[in-house]
Amino acid sequence: MLQVIAFWILASVTVLSAFFVVAARNPVRSVLWLILAFFSAAGLFVLLGAEFLAMLLIVVYVGAVAVLFLFVVMMLDVDFTELKQGFLSYLPFGALVAIVLVAELIIVGQSWTQANVVAPAGASTTPEGVSNVEALGMLLYDDYAYFFQAAGLVLLVAMIGAIVLTLRHKPHVKRQNIAEQVGRDRKTAVTMQDVKSGEGLGE
Repeated sequence: MLQVIAFWILASVTVLSAFFVVAARNPVRSVLWLILAFFSAAGLFVLLGAEFLAMLLIVVYVGAVAVLFLFVVMMLDVDFTELKQGFLSYLPFGALVAIVLVAELIIVGQSWTQANVVAPAGASTTPEGVSNVEALGMLLYDDYAYFFQAAGLVLLVAMIGAIVLTLRHKPHVKRQNIAEQVGRDRKTAVTMQDVKSGEGLGE
């Protein structure tokens, strides 16, 4: 009974938070509602016995993606009033897409229920005596070790590519040269000026 109450509370908070993510006018508040939705979804994962997914949702999405999105929104200073001017013109198309998505979810849910593939309550796919995280680690590092390493390699290449694109030398942009600063001597570092009284330094 307690699990059912917790499910309805977390599910209601998740749905309401997701609605306010879209409805909030302030982007900072939108990100905060998004973080609340992530936390509620993590609670649902815990109820399902997927502790690793719950931890991943909080660490990766709340700790990195949502916070990064918040800082990007605050730094870019985007004019959201101008972006929302054409909102009503896209409303019919958005409503049509939403109706199609809801219809697909209903069809999938009904077929899933009628196929009798719903697992019984309390059923677990992990081996007996092994935790969820340990079973997932055994699966990743034993059966799918090469695919896991390949995924990490792809992420490493993407990270290096982002760094290279960010550190490109652009014209008319001053950059710091550490070797030139360390290797300079007194003749290049110090300039003697003979300033007369009442006059200033010229350019």
